[in-house]
Amino acid sequence: MITKMKKLTFLVYYKEYEEFLSQIRELGVVHIVERQCGEMDDTLQNFMQKRTLYKNTLASMYNLAEKTVDANVHAGVSADEVVSTYEGLQNKIQDLNQRVPQLDKEIAQMEVWGDFDWKVVSSLKDQGWDIQFFMCSEKDFDEEWIEQYNAIKVQERGGHLYFVTVNHGPVDLEMEPLRLPSQSLSELNAAKESLLQELAQANAELKNFCKTHYHTLEEGQLQLQGEIDLWKVKLNSQRMAEGTVVLLEGWIPVDNEEEVKKFLDASGVYYEIRNANKEDNAPIKLKNNAFTRMYEVLTKMYGMPDYAEFDPTPILAPFFSLFFAFCMGDAGYGLVLIALGFVLKKKMSKSLSGMMNLVITLGVFTTVIGAVLGTFFGVSLFDLDLPDSLKQFMIVGKIGETTYDKQMLLALIIGVVHICIAMTVKAVCSTVRYGFKESLSAWGWLLLVVGFVLTGGLSFFEVISENVSTWAFIIIGSISAIGIYLLNNIHRNVFVNIGAGVWDTYNMATGLMGDVLSYIRLYALGLAGGMLGGVFNQLAFMVNDAAGPALGWLFCGLILVFGHVLNIAMSCLSAFVHPLRLTFVEYFKNSGYDGKGEAYRPFTTIKKQID
Repeated sequence: MITKMKKLTFLVYYKEYEEFLSQIRELGVVHIVERQCGEMDDTLQNFMQKRTLYKNTLASMYNLAEKTVDANVHAGVSADEVVSTYEGLQNKIQDLNQRVPQLDKEIAQMEVWGDFDWKVVSSLKDQGWDIQFFMCSEKDFDEEWIEQYNAIKVQERGGHLYFVTVNHGPVDLEMEPLRLPSQSLSELNAAKESLLQELAQANAELKNFCKTHYHTLEEGQLQLQGEIDLWKVKLNSQRMAEGTVVLLEGWIPVDNEEEVKKFLDASGVYYEIRNANKEDNAPIKLKNNAFTRMYEVLTKMYGMPDYAEFDPTPILAPFFSLFFAFCMGDAGYGLVLIALGFVLKKKMSKSLSGMMNLVITLGVFTTVIGAVLGTFFGVSLFDLDLPDSLKQFMIVGKIGETTYDKQMLLALIIGVVHICIAMTVKAVCSTVRYGFKESLSAWGWLLLVVGFVLTGGLSFFEVISENVSTWAFIIIGSISAIGIYLLNNIHRNVFVNIGAGVWDTYNMATGLMGDVLSYIRLYALGLAGGMLGGVFNQLAFMVNDAAGPALGWLFCGLILVFGHVLNIAMSCLSAFVHPLRLTFVEYFKNSGYDGKGEAYRPFTTIKKQID
């Protein structure tokens, strides 16, 4: 459900404004109304840019530290110093990395000439001998150069000939002499080894720095976020009476009203407080029980409800669990999820342990639904020698003499119920927001769909006679038509309403049919997961029979473990994505849910929590 909100309006003397903000921030329950429009001022823009820099640096540091960081915060080191040092180390490593290819290139140049001493070449030059280095193709080399220019062949490689000339002065061979590195091959190799050692040391230094100072920068980021929040509040304050009085507006949950009133009365600040209206853009704070609260993360993925809407989480929670379990469709996989949830819950931080409660809950649903669907690690429970009292609860096999599966029919029934609930929510929510007269079309469609479904179901199971069902269809259709075609908008001409009703009928006829058929994916995914598990079982025991008693059980176990782990992973992915789609598309569309509300974010002091 959505927590009721109260609107607060403050008038603060400008000299007491800073102290008042500090007290409000310490109170930590007031959501400040944002009025700032257009471009951000320079200060806030700089803050936002710096926050992005801190965020990106933290992500890089966490990866470089191999996700293992110290919990210490160095009080004497600022966040800017951490970023500056980090960037300096990164630049150093980048410079060293750029020097490695250059050294490799010079080493490759010198390898063909061997390891000679440049000092000898220099001493010969001092004595009047000019030594030049050349390269040409083998066919272009003239043997007369050996006598004419004292050419000495050094090496032939890849169709090229490398040679030197030793003369009193430069020679003219119609080719440019090579420019070789100023160091010998051994010196270049030594330089590269030293460079690689320096690079390894720099990487180790960076890794250690990231481990040591990660939480220092994280603390700085939290402080910066606090500065951003404070500056936003100041920007959203309105100065009045020539700047002597500051007007500030905010929201508080009704649960905190007495606490806030007590504080404001003691502070002497003038304030007004009133209930939030449907038209107000009040922030949203969800308040649900322990079971429903686990699923609030799914609601937030789509968007928070508007203040005048209903919180979809109480309906989302049981249906998403049911959809997930139906898609998994295996009681054994449910037990694996339960065990995995308990194991990870002990190892994870408090902030993530709540997600493991959701995993455990989904595992419980999967175990129960999987048992009802009659599958345990790919084995059909219905085919085992189990008591008939247990088998009677299993939904397996065909419907009577038809070729349709009972599980497929169950998936469609679940879809019809889900969509009917969505249409009910839409009609009720529309009535609450706009009034009953403005919601006659929604009630008409609800009566038509739900009435026809119930009448058809009662007639199918022979609870009512065919004659009664016929009259029920006529009466329900007639009453529904009034709201759908004549009163869908009481402010318009009746002929316009009829045209709009016809268009809505076309959309409903095509849309509802497609929406209901979408729920077949529950049956299809559960069937696919169960069949794949059965295939791995058959493959494992075939290998066991073929490999003999010694290696058979080993290979059998490996195939079973690998196969079912892979199947569980794929089934979990499908069981999360497709129920989410059924909720976000089919349910939210038919319930009229917009999800454009603003989350409740109180102006408070950000405290560091190291898990």
